[in-house]
Amino acid sequence: MTAARALVRLAAAASTALLDALLPPRCLSCGASVDRQGGLCAACWTGLTFVAPPFCACCGLPFEYEAQAGVLCGACLAEPPPFARARAVLVYDDGSRPLVLSFKHGDRIHAAGAYAAWLARAGRELLEDADLLVPVPLHRLRLFRRRYNQAALLTQALAKQTGVATIPDALVRQRSTPTQGGLGRSERHRNVKGAFRLRGGLSVAGRRVTLVDDVLTTGATLAECARVLTKAGAARVDVLTLARVVKS
Repeated sequence: MTAARALVRLAAAASTALLDALLPPRCLSCGASVDRQGGLCAACWTGLTFVAPPFCACCGLPFEYEAQAGVLCGACLAEPPPFARARAVLVYDDGSRPLVLSFKHGDRIHAAGAYAAWLARAGRELLEDADLLVPVPLHRLRLFRRRYNQAALLTQALAKQTGVATIPDALVRQRSTPTQGGLGRSERHRNVKGAFRLRGGLSVAGRRVTLVDDVLTTGATLAECARVLTKAGAARVDVLTLARVVKS
């Protein structure tokens, strides 16, 4: 860790301590009193499933059996994704869904700092040598309706806590696509094909980029963003999300 990144983390810790003194900490999910800002009460915490090893070395899919480090899942062996590694904090299920949706659609943007701390832990190996954090963008019309991009909020909070640089508008969603909800895997890939481009005048050549988003479902959107960055010369593209779908 560089001295600059260490100072950034110390400043973030000091800010959290000051906030604890001014405002009583509340559970991010139910609002019950907790011991620190950005925490969860015991009941809400036990309802979450955190992604932990063993998992696929590439896409981060949790394995149901013991596996050696570096093992790939069947899907990554059959068709390697255009990103190097993907990591997630939580399994997207009944426990995590309310947290994700309230952040994404319910204006609970105050939770960004806490979620960024979770992302920093889950993505430590990705962030240690990352040069740049880039959020998955929204189309301008959807951004106007929603008023904020949840991926950009996570990215900005993560950059503040880790000291890794970020360019919030590095990627542009140049085509308004229908929502991915309800679409199958192949339909999701077709839906986002050609939907993104690199911002004009920006260079990512030789840079190690970590893409940030809220949920990895099939990976179609993140894969398309990774292709754009790789085509633009990025040395490596990794993916970091708050949650990921795990099909049983």
